[in-house]
Amino acid sequence: MSFYDRDYAEGRGVSSFRPSGMGLGNLTPVVKYLLIINLAVHILSGIAAMANVPFVAYIIHGWLPLEVNPQSPLASLQLWRFVTYQFVHADIWHILFNMLGLFFLGPTLERHWGSRQFLFFYLFCGVMGGVAYTLLSFLKILAPGSLIGASGAILGLLAACAIKFPHFVVIFIVFPVPIRLAAIILIVIYVVNIVRAGDNAGGDSAHLAGMATGAAYVWLGPAFERIMLRRKSSAWQRKLDRQKNLQKEVDRILDKVHRQGIQSLTRSEKHTLEQATRLEQIRNKL
Repeated sequence: MSFYDRDYAEGRGVSSFRPSGMGLGNLTPVVKYLLIINLAVHILSGIAAMANVPFVAYIIHGWLPLEVNPQSPLASLQLWRFVTYQFVHADIWHILFNMLGLFFLGPTLERHWGSRQFLFFYLFCGVMGGVAYTLLSFLKILAPGSLIGASGAILGLLAACAIKFPHFVVIFIVFPVPIRLAAIILIVIYVVNIVRAGDNAGGDSAHLAGMATGAAYVWLGPAFERIMLRRKSSAWQRKLDRQKNLQKEVDRILDKVHRQGIQSLTRSEKHTLEQATRLEQIRNKL
């Protein structure tokens, strides 16, 4: 069993990752805020339970988890839950192991991608974990219920690091192993548990979906970026061509004015000159 393989509400997380030189001072901004939000929600939930504040407990446990109910499809498609369920955890061990995964894996990816892309990636992996759980529940492959925890997102981080940084080492049980080997072992464990319909099969479906999303993002991301770059390049070339054509037309019109006078211009030619003048004024302001 991995360091993170424990049966908590949403299920098993990931193995611990121990890069050199990691400390609180090295936390990146998004990782820091995600840690704070997760811990704040969990602490607030605990305080509400101890102080018997049902309203707060109802908000956290009634409106944040991802609820799947085939008898009420609309209730199962409250879209905010696909994000908010990631910030609710069952108990101290559940949040501890997930936050350790975020603490150790997150900063490396945030530095590599930048904060905005990292945040999108993290939440997207979690969302896709929720989508997988919802679909499998509606297809009656899994028993419907509720999903909580950040494990789908954390396992997306694990998959991304396994592909981009294969030299990383994680602690699996008590043994240091290459991160790719740890990822493969976890995949096998999750698949077997889902096939056997074991405890937390629903959570494991979210785990696998998070890992698959993380892997697909890393593998397909560069190709998608190249496609977008080509589209931007093509759009920019079309803009340059339009400007060149406009300039040629302006030169022709000005030559006509020089030879025949401004009274010889048609309404369309006057409009072209006005358009060119406005564009030149805009460029001068910039």
